[in-house]
Amino acid sequence: MTAPGNADSNDRLDAVREYWNNHVHDWKVARSPAGTPEFFEEIEAYRFEKLHYLPLRVDFNGYADERILDVGCGVGNDLARFAKGGANVVGIDLAEHSIDLARANFEQRGLAGHFEVMNGESMSFEDDAFDLVYCHTVLHFTANPSAMVKEIRRVLKPGGTAILMTVNRHSWLNVTQRLMKIEIDHLDAPIFDQYTYAQFQSLLEPFAKVKIVCERFPVPTKVHKGWKARLYNDLFVGPFNRLPHSWVERSGHHFLAFAEK
Repeated sequence: MTAPGNADSNDRLDAVREYWNNHVHDWKVARSPAGTPEFFEEIEAYRFEKLHYLPLRVDFNGYADERILDVGCGVGNDLARFAKGGANVVGIDLAEHSIDLARANFEQRGLAGHFEVMNGESMSFEDDAFDLVYCHTVLHFTANPSAMVKEIRRVLKPGGTAILMTVNRHSWLNVTQRLMKIEIDHLDAPIFDQYTYAQFQSLLEPFAKVKIVCERFPVPTKVHKGWKARLYNDLFVGPFNRLPHSWVERSGHHFLAFAEK
């Protein structure tokens, strides 16, 4: 990996920042203008339908009065759930447009939160500053994931937990994408790294204790149309989800890690 701070790393960060400034609002399911209450409602409903595992795995209401950092917060929909649960929340993102949308999202919902444009690979927070650090849909898009993991551990309080997610290289979705040429969001991003279980485990070595689970299994598509969508929805989703979990548990598209400092 390229060390943060040199020219190549800075170029990659600039490319990532530019990409997300142009694409953070680009949701195929959204019918309302970006930044409106309806826009945030539409994309949140879609996200939590597709990622229905999130409220099952993450206790969004379990951190009242605790300090939570979301690294790569995007438009702030996940962080809003922590805020609704009474947590004191901070969101950072490399892309300025993400932070603008996250602030608008919180303001429209009447939620309190602090947002900053910041590189998660080199944060300005003090050591041991947060009870929980959340980092979902970020590590596989960043220029130096190892640096980001180390920074997340640094700003986490002793005994605190980090919830981190990345993409499984050997997932069912990658197989169907290759066989059926199904479009996967953001494959055109400047960086899109995917991990084996062992690689993700190695990335998280700075933490004292790590539990990794596989999640995101097939749900019917709402964004694809035509024969591929019918084939996928009617002949793949149901039969796949009826398979014994022990057969498919390592094929989830997402790795979700709970790491303790």
